[in-house]
Amino acid sequence: MKRSNSPPSLVGGNPFVHELKFTMTETIKIGLMSVTVFPVRLLLVSFLMLLAWPFAFAASLGGSEFAVDLQSWWRRFIDLCLRVIMRAMWFCGGFHWIKVKGERAAPSEVPILTVAPHSSYFDAIPVTMTMCSIVTKLESRNIPVWGTLISYIRPVFVFRSDQDSRRKTVEEIKRRAQSGGMWPQIMIFPEGTCTNRSGLILFKAGAFIPGLPVQPVILRYPNKLDTVTWTWHGPGAFKILWLTLCQPHNSMEIEYLPIYTPSKKEREDPTLFANNVRKLMAKALELPLTDLSFDDREIILSHGPLGIYDHRSLLRFNQLVSRLGLRTGTTEKLLEEQARRARKLQGDRLGLEDFGHFVNLPVTDTLRQVHDLFDQRGDGQIDVRHYVIALSTTRRPSKSMDTLKLAFKMYESEGNGEILEEELAVILEIMLGVEEVELSAVFLARKRPDTGTITYDELQHLIQQHPPFILNCLHFRGHPCKSCLSRPGSCNGHSHDKDD
Repeated sequence: MKRSNSPPSLVGGNPFVHELKFTMTETIKIGLMSVTVFPVRLLLVSFLMLLAWPFAFAASLGGSEFAVDLQSWWRRFIDLCLRVIMRAMWFCGGFHWIKVKGERAAPSEVPILTVAPHSSYFDAIPVTMTMCSIVTKLESRNIPVWGTLISYIRPVFVFRSDQDSRRKTVEEIKRRAQSGGMWPQIMIFPEGTCTNRSGLILFKAGAFIPGLPVQPVILRYPNKLDTVTWTWHGPGAFKILWLTLCQPHNSMEIEYLPIYTPSKKEREDPTLFANNVRKLMAKALELPLTDLSFDDREIILSHGPLGIYDHRSLLRFNQLVSRLGLRTGTTEKLLEEQARRARKLQGDRLGLEDFGHFVNLPVTDTLRQVHDLFDQRGDGQIDVRHYVIALSTTRRPSKSMDTLKLAFKMYESEGNGEILEEELAVILEIMLGVEEVELSAVFLARKRPDTGTITYDELQHLIQQHPPFILNCLHFRGHPCKSCLSRPGSCNGHSHDKDD
């Protein structure tokens, strides 16, 4: 696959990774707080959360997820009690004062608040301060105690088991947003996932599809030691809670930016609307824009025996197929079907129109860009097997062996399960995102090194016997180990010295 001239940026490092490093002073401080302040804070926080539960439960009796709930006096009283209790809970957790800048607009004026960056479950603080509705997965209401509190704020539930969930969620957001202030404001975190606040990733379009004015809200955690960030790779939920409760004080700032009213062009194009709001928020936060999305996180965090080594070309491919709607519609059954069709072509190369027929899409500029990624010879023709391998890799990046098996099925000849050395090199180049894979060491390490072919079982055995396979048994452009080819023994497990 061709290298992208403008690959998705990883400004500030991987936004889905958070690493904590402590000085000796910080370690001692945490140790002392763990046996003194932490137990008291945890007890108080737990008590206040339990205290809030009966209020939320009583208020939710007889309510409906779809009908507007007019605020009676007792409901307003419960709402006030809950706000006080929740604010006391955060205070006991070390958030003694929360700095609020700007002014929150009324629901009748702005039905949707867009909040970023989303980096922690402590981002629930502005939700409890405003009692705005949120968008959350249906399973959240089953969480003991906290689930009742979530149900109280009338969230928009996402039914992940329903394949039509995204459309239904957007329709519900639009219905509430167009109610003229009858429903509570909806507080949406458009990034769709937690990051480490090193930059703003791409916004999802759901909050912007109604085409109504939104009020951007930005969050800051100015503490010198970042114990609040909870993302895909880093400290777990309880460790974050423990470390945060062990801090003498936890700072937080909430800033309401001016209302953003979309232009006619933005109302017609929710993606443009979302990107322009993201730029405005990034400028206020003084953070860079990171051209990554929620769907890219698995590619960046891929693991396994053949985890992606260089993400750049595959991230670009993933963005293009997502734009075409091919990623969400790709199932394992569809991958198997496309692999079967690709094998029948026996390496015959496809032009742009034929490629469009293969993926059942009309020719567009985006489809042309996908096609160009695999046009290695520059003659307007591609081997569609390369596309299937890339699609399988980005669709299930942590199941690299399944992708490898699928690739062998497309390339094997005469049903003997064998593929050529040069064919395996191409497969690995696409799966790993690297260039010019050399496999001499791999073939020398086998029991039958004199053949130029290999089976899936043989390769699987080598991968299992010699981890990490990518570093010890392969050689490619930019490989950190330059000695494995000159010393085939390094692939046989006899030597793993990478310092020569």
